[in-house]
Amino acid sequence: MTQPLKEKYKNEVIPNLIKEFEYKNIHQVPKLLKIQVNRGLGAAASNNSTLQQTVEEIRMVTGQQPVITSAKKSIAGFKIREKQPLGVTVTLRGNYMFSFLERLINLVLPRIRDFSGLSPNGFDQHGNYNFGLKTQLVFPEISYESVDQPRGFNITLVTSAKTKMEGLSLLKNYGFPFKNN
Repeated sequence: MTQPLKEKYKNEVIPNLIKEFEYKNIHQVPKLLKIQVNRGLGAAASNNSTLQQTVEEIRMVTGQQPVITSAKKSIAGFKIREKQPLGVTVTLRGNYMFSFLERLINLVLPRIRDFSGLSPNGFDQHGNYNFGLKTQLVFPEISYESVDQPRGFNITLVTSAKTKMEGLSLLKNYGFPFKNN
């Protein structure tokens, strides 16, 4: 099954970016490499039911089994022990990435209350974009009854762009709703 965003990239995004940045070679055009979805739980990760619920929520949202991240070393001031679970992460590539991106743009972002667009300030110097969602309830896969406490996600879109402007233009061409500053 071919993804509509893959087709949009080939038919619309590449020609738009070549025209905008005057690339000489099609391989210079930036592309989306992967999407990283994280949730840090901190002290709540020591509660096994909270950790399992988070794993299940991220699995439903992304379609992939997430990895439990753990502390590399003990820090007494934060009451963290070595190898203690701290959060959950998953990396999406290929069809899983485009499927997640499609749902994020068309379903999830419009469901956010008082949503006026994403901030264009979330780019790093290499054109990767990072933003957070305050609650997991904006995803249609998660039912309201199954949530004991609102917990957000951190989503990172890793691109092959060289600058912030290239990354911003790439995501705008995909259809990301950014605020106008």
